[in-house]
Amino acid sequence: MRLVRLTERVLIGLGLLLIAAWAGIRLHGSLSERAEIRRFESAKKVIRSESPVGETAKPVILGSRRAADTSLWSPKRILAYEESLRAQVQPPLALLRIASIGLEVPVLDGTDDFTLNRAVGRIAGTARPGEFGNVGIAGHRDGFFRGLKDVHPGDPIELETLTGTQTYLVADIRIVSPYDVSVLEPATGPVLTLVTCYPFYFVGDAPQRYIVRAVPARAASR
Repeated sequence: MRLVRLTERVLIGLGLLLIAAWAGIRLHGSLSERAEIRRFESAKKVIRSESPVGETAKPVILGSRRAADTSLWSPKRILAYEESLRAQVQPPLALLRIASIGLEVPVLDGTDDFTLNRAVGRIAGTARPGEFGNVGIAGHRDGFFRGLKDVHPGDPIELETLTGTQTYLVADIRIVSPYDVSVLEPATGPVLTLVTCYPFYFVGDAPQRYIVRAVPARAASR
């Protein structure tokens, strides 16, 4: 009987330790992500302070401050994300928000494994957030961009830079070959192109690419 009670206590103790460890990881992820957004805001204040005298900077208001929602992510991607939080990175180029799927994520520069584990990334050769042209942003299908499967034409997307916020509306969703780079070609007007692998739940290297194309809200309403 004593052995049974001792075993129960040991199991309960292990369970409590696992819960504490999980809570610690979630808290660390939340704090790290908020710190990244705070650095973005700090850089934004510097830009404002350097504005010419008499010139008023555009008001920029950040939305939610929640940690990344990893409920739809693959276990492998969650581990990679948590590992990436241990490293320091440069302040984000922008913040990407898609309210319809509850996404708010920093946009870093580049699409290497570390960058896409930590956030989403600007694709080399495309316009930088805030610039005129085709802004290409990539993300993992089993990570931050898993929710793109639930985006629909007409959904608003916000891209906040250090100088303001551009609102886009989803205009087109398509599935292409990974060799089809036409979706990233320079545009004659402002365009936002989100790229992830497809199918979303494919086991192994996904054979296609899922493309969400968005245009400025003012242009879409004409």
